[in-house]
This record gives sequence, C-alpha cells and structure tokens, in this order.
Amino acid sequence: MNNDKLLISYLTLRKAVGVLGFILPIALVVGSAIVGNCEEVQSSISNYYHTAVRDVFVGILCAIALFLFTYNGYDRRDKIAAQIGSVCALGVAFFPTSVLIPLPTCNILPITVSPVIGTLHLIFATFFFINLAYFSLFLFTESAGEMTPEKMKRNLIYRICGIIMVACIVFIAVYVFFLEKQLTNPSKYDIVFYLESIALWAFAASWLVKGEMFVADR
Repeated sequence: MNNDKLLISYLTLRKAVGVLGFILPIALVVGSAIVGNCEEVQSSISNYYHTAVRDVFVGILCAIALFLFTYNGYDRRDKIAAQIGSVCALGVAFFPTSVLIPLPTCNILPITVSPVIGTLHLIFATFFFINLAYFSLFLFTESAGEMTPEKMKRNLIYRICGIIMVACIVFIAVYVFFLEKQLTNPSKYDIVFYLESIALWAFAASWLVKGEMFVADR
C-alpha cells in the first residue's frame, strides 16, 4: 500500500471512530423510543444495555473497539493506547452495568447483574473515557512536521475536547459519590447520561478533526 492510500485509510478510520462516538447516545435514545416504545431517557448510556436497544449499544461499542484495535497511529504509544481503548470498549459492552430499579415502562429486559460485573463495568467505562481523553490531550497534539496554522487550530480543538472529557469524568464521580444521594428523585435528571453524552461528543469531535473532516491542512 502506497503512502497516499495509507493516509486515506487512516483518515477514514479516524472519521469512522468519530462518527460512531457521535451517534451512540442519539441512536440509543431514538432507537429505544422507536423499538422499545420508550421515550424516557435512561439514567446512563450503559443502562441502555438493559433495554430493547441492547444490540445497538453492544454493536456500536464493538465497532469502536474493532476500529481502535486496528488503529496504529504514528508510533508504538498510539497503538498501545488504541488497544487499551479497544479492550475497555469491549469491557463496557460485555460487562453490563447494574440496574437497581428496573423501569418496565422502558421495556427493561429481565437480567440480574452481580456486583462484581457491575464493578468491572464501572472500571472499564472509567478507563475508556480516560483513554479517549489521553488521545486528545497527549497524542493528537503532537506533530512530526511543520506546525501549520491549521495544525495549531486542531491542537486547540484537541485540548478543549480532552479537557471536556476529563471534566465530565470528574463531574460524574462527584455526582455519583456525593450528590446523587442528596436528590429525592435522581432518575428525573439523568445527569450521568448527559455528561457521558457530552464526553462522547467531545471524543467524536476530536477524532473527526483528526480524520481531517474539519480544519484540514490546505
């Protein structure tokens, strides 16, 4: 494969990862409303595993995992980080989150999740988001060539996206461990779902820019 084809291949791979990250929350909400007759947003993205759109949730995460696994990047660090992200994405998909209060109005599928599996899911999800933030903050911002004006703009976008992802992770932790118990009806706000969605969209924006869908060099 010549360099031009290799470049196109990498750009396409990055765009595919970005598109999948962007559509995941939307596909789950819309799909649940259509297939499961459920217009109620779940408390987290992971809770959609227990709804009628389980296959969508697992399928998109597996696709992201596959693309990350085949992604080599520029050096060994990129490849290792991508493979770690791939394993974490699979862990999120196949170790479901715990559901304390099933909601029959949303067609919750009957399933019992052990505390161990729920804890593993939380660990994989945390490291998955940390891994995505690492890409934006430390890998995508590097440059082996001339720092063009477009590259400087892209680096700014990468850093903003990375900071947003880290902030979402911190806010989720603060909410889950300190604030959730203070609310009388936490499921009413779906705070974790929206923070996870924002983090995924920041991740998607970062990969789409890296794939030169936006702010490409002239």
